[in-house]
Amino acid sequence: MRMLHTSDWHLGRSFHRVNLLDAQRAFLDHLVRTARDRSVDAVLVAGDVYDRAVPPLAAVELFDEALHRLAALGVPTVMISGNHDSARRLGVGAGLIERAGIHLRTDPAACGTPVVLADGHGDVALYGLPYLEPALVKDALGAPAAGHAAVLSAAMDKVRADLAARPAGTRSVVLAHAFVTGGAASDSERDITVGGVAAVPPEIFDGVDYAALGHLHGCQTINERVRYSGSPLAYSFSEAAHRKTMWLVDLDGDGTVTAERVDCPVPRPLARLRGRLEEILEDPALDRHEDSWAEVTLTDPVRPQDPMARLARRFPHVLSLVFEPDGAPEDALASYAQRLRGRSDRQITEDFVAHVRGGHGPDERERAVLTEALDAVRLDRAGREEAGR
Repeated sequence: MRMLHTSDWHLGRSFHRVNLLDAQRAFLDHLVRTARDRSVDAVLVAGDVYDRAVPPLAAVELFDEALHRLAALGVPTVMISGNHDSARRLGVGAGLIERAGIHLRTDPAACGTPVVLADGHGDVALYGLPYLEPALVKDALGAPAAGHAAVLSAAMDKVRADLAARPAGTRSVVLAHAFVTGGAASDSERDITVGGVAAVPPEIFDGVDYAALGHLHGCQTINERVRYSGSPLAYSFSEAAHRKTMWLVDLDGDGTVTAERVDCPVPRPLARLRGRLEEILEDPALDRHEDSWAEVTLTDPVRPQDPMARLARRFPHVLSLVFEPDGAPEDALASYAQRLRGRSDRQITEDFVAHVRGGHGPDERERAVLTEALDAVRLDRAGREEAGR
């Protein structure tokens, strides 16, 4: 069986205020062509279809158009909700849409109920595990604790129990939206660490032939059976070095997995430039970046006059300007921002406690209180997004 694994479309998202709807439409055109031209048997979308719980109308229309085109091809599509999606909104009409071969899996309670497809070697059971917010799904899944590893393990127990009851030789695929140990993050993923340690071990997916993951925006192989497709477009300059692709996965009759990367269209390359303004404006080696979306970090000891306007004359698509003067005294605010970069909410709060106590961090009881407070804030934000406020 041949599957096309993708994720993290983030329909409706912009890039430094640049509207990406046309680029997202070009990607979906490419996805449909690939499904047709490469004889794909199933499309797998591992979450974060939209960028927010209440997406703009143009994004919803683009999604609707893509589903109609996939249904017209007769290519079954299995899709889960991610942490950016509203599971309830994305799942509206799932029962009706399923008749057209579009299988939306947004209900955690249905983790053990697969979409069953068949090829010349027999059945393939595809299980959709939507993003599992630990505090919300712990009881429904019967997890022993409200942590990411605990709830995902409970969901996989349901998968393995269902698979064990199926005929011998049934192959299996899991779609999941999670942060798996060994994966490399970027600046554009929303933090999911509240509720305990976010990363879950890849061994959680033992017992299935392939795990199609979403959440991390870089295409990466955790092991031969556990892979991230990454996002089809770059959503931050931290992704400048990413090669944006989908996985074309072949699952043989004995469960052997082979995978090929299929490149996605690039609307405009990204460039991260650093140096003094005059050097950047005059360096001929930078000619290749003149048509790129650019982030420029200026190191001039004194802030130049009208730097953005001057840069834009050579680099008309410059989007971000940062100042880090050479030899300047340390800027406490800038230094603090740099220290926070890449750290979770939980790490930040624990570091703050240690700072005000002269290096003594919170004990286990205090960590539990901090986690409870952060969970409450997170769930309140999720509720507000669901309500469309």
